[in-house]
Amino acid sequence: MRTFKGDLHNHTLLSPCGDIEMTPAFMVRKAVEEHYDFFAVTDHNSTLQCAQILPIAKREGITVFCGAELNTREEVHCIALVEEGKPLDELQEFLDLHLPHIGNDVDKFGYQLVVNEKEEILFEAPYLLINALDVGINECERFVHSIGGIFYPAHVDRTGYSIISQLGFIPSDLDIECIEFSKNCRWRQFMENNRYLKRYNPIRSSDAHYPEDFATVSCRFTMERPTLKELGMALRGEGGRKVEIV
Repeated sequence: MRTFKGDLHNHTLLSPCGDIEMTPAFMVRKAVEEHYDFFAVTDHNSTLQCAQILPIAKREGITVFCGAELNTREEVHCIALVEEGKPLDELQEFLDLHLPHIGNDVDKFGYQLVVNEKEEILFEAPYLLINALDVGINECERFVHSIGGIFYPAHVDRTGYSIISQLGFIPSDLDIECIEFSKNCRWRQFMENNRYLKRYNPIRSSDAHYPEDFATVSCRFTMERPTLKELGMALRGEGGRKVEIV
């Protein structure tokens, strides 16, 4: 087993609330500087930046896990991580199918851009990515797991767009790998105040939208190698794998 440093929740400039400087080249460079072994790209309801960041990261020896931050019908934010290739394509098809076709207002919400390593604009997402999908959290979870992915609720401690703020609880039939706390949460106290959460393994992520927030939070992952399968086992605490909040 080895120990890896990673952060599983980050936004690029594709997310309308993501800063224009959150480019693939910047994120890889900063991750190398801060000695991260991996990070995840989880833009709102889109995976389209992943194809541009993967080759840069591979060249620099950094693993990037690909996925998205899904906004379910209940307005619950959840992280979905999948293998690159066909599963990533299938996740994007699912998002394209279920995201309402409501145009983005750039002046109000910000740009939604896909750029390459040279920061040249390749694509601008036309529909507002932060809208809720037209499917519920259980259906999202079942779909992500059906394509071999990882699924868990994001920033459960927040007073908006979290599973607890929106539903008041975590449904017993929801199959999740872990629960995520936000950067500044006193997570031990939060779990003590909500003791039913102790059945889930906790992680903490940066949810970075701005350069100054990226690569500032990490967890320590004990597993054999940085693969999605190993990551899932670590998040569930299986086979001697584990994750610890730093």
